[in-house]
Amino acid sequence: MSQTTPSKPLPDPSPETRPYWDGLAEGRLMLQRCADCGSLRHYPQPMCAACNSMATNWVEASGEATVHSWTVAYHPFHAAFRAELPYVLVTADLPEGVRLLAQLRDATAEALRPGLKLRIGFEANEAGLTLPVLRLTGA
Repeated sequence: MSQTTPSKPLPDPSPETRPYWDGLAEGRLMLQRCADCGSLRHYPQPMCAACNSMATNWVEASGEATVHSWTVAYHPFHAAFRAELPYVLVTADLPEGVRLLAQLRDATAEALRPGLKLRIGFEANEAGLTLPVLRLTGA
């Protein structure tokens, strides 16, 4: 019996998250900002956690980041990611005050340390969506 690899689960962009996905496709990380209190949030959410407002606008992130923490994935959370193992997931602090979780590219976990400077990159996947990735500033 042959095993077939299932398709990767894909995000389903909604009208509320469309600016985020459109920004990624243009090579920009867009962050939601509460139109009432000014709080930034990432990932896109329908309501502000600070004031419960539903009013939103969008601002572009600087593209800079620093390592907060990381993990190496040796087991896929979904069978479609098995061929990519192992991969490094980095939680990065952005100067805007939010965090980004993304895969590390062009480096290994041994190169990381808390506070290390990173830059945000963008990669299109086989489904035509662009996702953020993280790279060392010199890579």
